[in-house]
Amino acid sequence: MNKFLTIHPSISYAIKHDFPVVALESTVITHGLPYPENETLALSMEEEIRNSGAIPATIALLDGKIHIGLDKEQIHLLAAPGTEKKKVSRKDFGATLVKGITGGTTVAATMKAAHMAKIRVFATGGIGGIHRGHPTDVSADLPELSRTPVLVVCAGAKAILDLPATVEFLETWGVPIIGFQTDEFPAFYSRESGLPVDCNAATPQEIANIALTHWGLGLESGILVGNPPPLDSAIPSERVEKWIKQSLEEAEKQHISRAAVTPFLLARVSELSGGDSMHTNIALLNNNARLAANIAKALSNSGLPSA
Repeated sequence: MNKFLTIHPSISYAIKHDFPVVALESTVITHGLPYPENETLALSMEEEIRNSGAIPATIALLDGKIHIGLDKEQIHLLAAPGTEKKKVSRKDFGATLVKGITGGTTVAATMKAAHMAKIRVFATGGIGGIHRGHPTDVSADLPELSRTPVLVVCAGAKAILDLPATVEFLETWGVPIIGFQTDEFPAFYSRESGLPVDCNAATPQEIANIALTHWGLGLESGILVGNPPPLDSAIPSERVEKWIKQSLEEAEKQHISRAAVTPFLLARVSELSGGDSMHTNIALLNNNARLAANIAKALSNSGLPSA
């Protein structure tokens, strides 16, 4: 194992024996939801994975190491206010580790760390993408998906983004998009986007078979699984679009840019929705954790060793 990784003993044992493991990011804890909802969600997602028969591995940077699997005290440290926490993408690993800063991992960083630890499945909320009106502002999540062979379960890309451009990027760079029981790429808070997926998979086993075939051919990209938010918590896209447009206008006026854009927009959408968007966000994250656990079990049952 890489000398920069600290792997929880239970997860190390599971990886060695090819038991199902699901990676979880930590920016949703450090920069996503407010306290204490962030801590409650982190523990809830881990519990969903355990209840589904897999082992959760929340990933974060602590004390100069990339931690694969956290205990409750470490999750509390990430969630509680007061400690400096950095949003860590691929480019930030070196500096954050050397300086010993506490870091929450983005989709890109979590994918990289999971692959280093030989974890094949990762559950998140929504991936990053291309920002509306700023085609050169491309999330590091997209190129990471093109080069790191990890299966990512999400509710599509965050709705604040340019979804058609994001999907086009993934197509160009050879990242398959699988819809779980859907023909449409989910739009995070909404089940519909009008954008097609590459294929509709009916079961976790079918998704696992597609992944094993993709990687078995020597194709080294990640695989994106779009899992629509649950019916009882999804929000119609026209409602969401009104909140997003207002949030974008406010961000422009306040000259908010770079890494600060996404947290601002998500927080503002939550305010404008009266908390409805946060309820949906929590529901889809737990839903994605369950599906990821079932896919990890299907991959484990294949009899093939971890990547």
